Amino acid sequence: MSELAIGVDIGGTNIRTALVSKRGEILKKLSERTPADPRQVFERVEAMVKQLDTADVVSLGVGIPGRVDITNRSVLSGGILNLAGMDLVDQLETSFGKRVVIENDCGMALIAEMSIGAAKGFQSVAMLTIGTGIGGAVAQDGRIYHGHRTAGQFGHICVREDGPECACGRRGCVETFSSGTALRRHINEAGLSAASIADIFEMAKNGDAPARAVLHAWAAPLRIALDNIAAAMDPEVILLGGGLGSDAVQALADLPAVAPWFRPTILPAKLRDDAGVIGAGLSAFSGTFGCTEKNVVLVNGVPASGKSHLAKLLSQRTGWPVLSLDGIKDPFLQHIGGVDREFNRTLGKASYQAIWSAIREAPAGSTFIIDAWFGFQPKTVLEAYIKGAGVDRVAELWCKVPGAVAGDRYGRRLKDRLPGHPGAEYIPELVALADRAEPMQCGPSMIVDQTKEPDMDDVTAWISKVFGQT
Repeated sequence: MSELAIGVDIGGTNIRTALVSKRGEILKKLSERTPADPRQVFERVEAMVKQLDTADVVSLGVGIPGRVDITNRSVLSGGILNLAGMDLVDQLETSFGKRVVIENDCGMALIAEMSIGAAKGFQSVAMLTIGTGIGGAVAQDGRIYHGHRTAGQFGHICVREDGPECACGRRGCVETFSSGTALRRHINEAGLSAASIADIFEMAKNGDAPARAVLHAWAAPLRIALDNIAAAMDPEVILLGGGLGSDAVQALADLPAVAPWFRPTILPAKLRDDAGVIGAGLSAFSGTFGCTEKNVVLVNGVPASGKSHLAKLLSQRTGWPVLSLDGIKDPFLQHIGGVDREFNRTLGKASYQAIWSAIREAPAGSTFIIDAWFGFQPKTVLEAYIKGAGVDRVAELWCKVPGAVAGDRYGRRLKDRLPGHPGAEYIPELVALADRAEPMQCGPSMIVDQTKEPDMDDVTAWISKVFGQT
């Protein structure tokens, strides 16, 4: 049987549900109006899920219009539709006997766009979904970023302190100026009879001043919000999604950023109204798009094979921390002094254990880069450490160099090595080791030719594939 998930996107106007494959394909989809009474939302969702549920469905993902605590799987607050206090997760799990994952609805949309949409291949992304209200989500290092709990509430960036009152309790949030609800208000206040924003664009194109004023009143506050996002987080790209995302991109074309450094790439989301249900379905396969997984990248190779350089480059690209044997050993060697090779080896084993102890204590969702020559211990030891640390996925970068290159590099660095590391007498042994050494193969491995500068685009793309991020 092929595994399927059901994605649920609860919007202020519509509830959408879909049967979703692991590749993000929608196999069947339903859509109904969202009840005005939040208490009826569960009944509507339950009825729609029942129509899609099959034996192949392994779990459910639900996008919530509001602030969500994903750790405790609870709804903290909402805006236009407030589901706070509703025990959706337990009720759905009781009804269907399947695991349920929840996330902010814009977070779900961003998961889909990073997987198969306009943000595929980007690691740092901000997204706003523009519909009945304005949702927001952030991705950092290719994962949804939650901050303390609920980062990414971009609809509540204040753009004018004396603006309209927002459902959040403040005044002048961008949602009150640039959402679909606000657009309809701008149109009505201008006395225009336009049925859609397409009509407004057409009227503005033909020189209608009130139509142009409506587009400016709608898009200018959004421009301010986007500039603030660019200043605060400097994303590679900002996506505008939801039912009006593409229209917002079009309206912003006449409103460039004021300062040259506030110019992130702004793109329309590709998946439009389907993004929420696709992302919800994808999140159901892996918890919350990898946020509950613990991953490690083994940067492996013999001494002087370029491991540390590669690990540093990867860390700079991803933001993942590097744990290295020498990074732990060397401070001890500096203080102990007079260490022979056997003691150095013992210290290496202790440092190896310390690395895996740190990973074991790290929270779910963590990813580490480990810089080490893993072959100095049996593969069974590494396998036990991986299992004991609760690691879900392992990617190995095998630093490949000819023995002669490793020996030459090692010899040139002898003057910089602390006492306790093997000296020149080790070089012949290293040359032979480099020529016969092989990857540990505790997970997928990629051979990196370390006689030249590594192609980090290829390396990061491969790791993303291994970790299920593309």
